Amino acid sequence: MELREYQLLGENIHRHRLENGLEILVDVRPEYAKQFAFFATRYGGMHLRFHNEDGHWVDTPAGVAHFLEHKMFDSEEGNVLQIMAANGAVDNAFTAAAITGYYFECTRGFEENLRTLLSFVTTPYFTEESVAKEQGIIAQEIRMCLDDPDVEVYYQLMEAMYQNHPVRVRVAGSEASIAQITPEVLYRCHEAFYRPDNMVLCVAGSVNPQRVVELAREIVTHTGGGVGQADLGQKEPVQVAQSYVQREMPVSVPVFELGVKGTSAPEGQELRQQLVGELVCDVLFGASAPLYTKLYEEGLINSSFGGDYESVPGCAYLMAGGESRDPKAVRNAVLAEAQRLCQEGLDPELWERLKKAAYGSMVRRLNSLEDTCIELAQNYFRGEEYLNFPQCFQSIEWEDARAMLEQWCVPERVALSVVCPVGTGDQERWD
Repeated sequence: MELREYQLLGENIHRHRLENGLEILVDVRPEYAKQFAFFATRYGGMHLRFHNEDGHWVDTPAGVAHFLEHKMFDSEEGNVLQIMAANGAVDNAFTAAAITGYYFECTRGFEENLRTLLSFVTTPYFTEESVAKEQGIIAQEIRMCLDDPDVEVYYQLMEAMYQNHPVRVRVAGSEASIAQITPEVLYRCHEAFYRPDNMVLCVAGSVNPQRVVELAREIVTHTGGGVGQADLGQKEPVQVAQSYVQREMPVSVPVFELGVKGTSAPEGQELRQQLVGELVCDVLFGASAPLYTKLYEEGLINSSFGGDYESVPGCAYLMAGGESRDPKAVRNAVLAEAQRLCQEGLDPELWERLKKAAYGSMVRRLNSLEDTCIELAQNYFRGEEYLNFPQCFQSIEWEDARAMLEQWCVPERVALSVVCPVGTGDQERWD
């Protein structure tokens, strides 16, 4: 087992790769009374089409990854949630566009809970009856999301920004797409993506790293290899697919999301680009930024306003949103402020203050075992080490942020998604 030291943070990670390709990362924290384990696969809602181990293309309905996450908690012994709860663990899972993760937290019974986690995630059990039942449950979840303006405004934005990339597809799918899911589809996708060399196990807390490796070697016995390359669609153009989209819903004031379509980071540079992107969001959308104060004083935004950098393989973007009586005025102000910053620059003291605040926030997040494990896993899938973020911060200058503003924050790369009150759906109203 390799011990990697991150001296700038005072952190150490025990790292080991099993013979079948499963990567194991353990952050030992003897001062903690609890343990956290995160078992993830590089498979999410955007992986709709892929090569199987025979070299043939496989097309799957939208929502399979999310459906599979739900069904993995079924086993021949019963519901895994109940089994782990009886052993003192709180467990759950999530599916995003590019990752599915299963996790638990406990203060007792760690080894038994880890056995259960590793076993149920790698041992699928589906029946026609259970799949049909789950279709009804997820269909209800989908209908609930269709009534949620925050969800709708987000997916409107994804469809407006991207023409080809499957990030524009809803992770949960649609009622029509999940109706096509069968046990055979679930088994095929599990076989393709829930393979050791496509997965990572991250553990943090008062644990024995050698024991974690022994348990993983004992339970995750199937071999790796054969994971097909996913098809992420044709190459995306630089410009957005649509600059403006809207729909009516029963809201009292327009809800909006503004998206800035960027470009993927070069290999090995995603963590650095993420940090630059987050600083750009602080400069443009943060509560300490000049634009935030201006928009707030003009009554164009309220405390719901905020932004962030997001990325998945094949795309990266900035987004900001909230409530506004005039979303188009906000969009225009953002573009104007980006241009001003490129020309005039930013107060050096404010830049250094924003950098220090961002760095401090990341260091504080290390206090959370959950956040640490999830970040370790996501950065492992990107081919990077999350705990190298101090060196990345040290290398970032205002010129990096200015370059992103200049290249990304231009009209052809910006899309605006609005959910407006019923009866006010005339697009010209917001011009």
